[in-house]
Amino acid sequence: MRIDPHVHCRDGRQSYKETIEHVFRLCDRQGIDVVFDMPNADPPVLRTADLEKRLALVPEGDVSRYRVFLGATADENQLAEAVALTKKCKQAVGLKMYAGRSVGELGICSEELQRKIYVILAGLGYEGVLAVHCEKESMCRNVFDPRHPASHCRCRPPEAETLSVEDQINFARAAGFRGGLHICHVSAAASVALIKAVRAEIKITCGVTPHHLLWDNTRMNNREGLLYKVNPPLRELSDCIALRRALKAGDIDWIETDHAPHPLSEKLYPPYLSGYPSLCLYGDLVDNVLPLWGLDENMIKDLTCNNIKKTFMEGES
Repeated sequence: MRIDPHVHCRDGRQSYKETIEHVFRLCDRQGIDVVFDMPNADPPVLRTADLEKRLALVPEGDVSRYRVFLGATADENQLAEAVALTKKCKQAVGLKMYAGRSVGELGICSEELQRKIYVILAGLGYEGVLAVHCEKESMCRNVFDPRHPASHCRCRPPEAETLSVEDQINFARAAGFRGGLHICHVSAAASVALIKAVRAEIKITCGVTPHHLLWDNTRMNNREGLLYKVNPPLRELSDCIALRRALKAGDIDWIETDHAPHPLSEKLYPPYLSGYPSLCLYGDLVDNVLPLWGLDENMIKDLTCNNIKKTFMEGES
């Protein structure tokens, strides 16, 4: 079995970008059996009614292959409802918090509100996974110029990710959060080092995308660079190499594609959206590139299945 625990299936009011049904056909070609969908859809997945509407979009033959995160907000009632759903619905695999603005309307920029979410979840006795998109808003700069796509990398520097990772660790510890903290799509060597340093203290995992492993920010040095605009951005080659070494060392828990397609009209022209259809990179990365980097069959099984099942699907056959 292979699992992709981070996919933006779109659908709903964004079916012109992607659909759940098409994601599964891509998965069939890439050798992926199960996907975890993200909640920043349109409409977002926050409560019972949202989850029911989302699950109704899943083709009948693919229901057993589909899981979805519920969005985390600073509304205590919403969090309580979402936590209850993770306990009673197999398809509700965890909660997702956007610690900063990205694509969609679920960004929580205030550190105080982020801290509040951990306190509420601890009070609710939540022991599931809280996945976090880490980009500290105060470290981001409004310097993006679409004529120079690489300017996006300066908008969201690696320090924005690393300092947000540090925030989440501190908030989880201070609140007595008993769940698992998952740091999504790490892109900077310093972030991995922070996570490694606290593994003995808290339940923490991290994932990496194919695009952050394969490509550095020189991809953005021309007009076509807008195609490679992602959040967090592509980094320096030194970070790419560090991520590859961390993968081999076991310091990264799994590969997650962060598959996030947009039409070319939204990538190359306003609003110049961030996201890449990275499901298309998965099969080649796993089957051909990882062995070239020295990862053996057991390492690859851990990165594509075992670690994910242990974290999210323990007890499932």
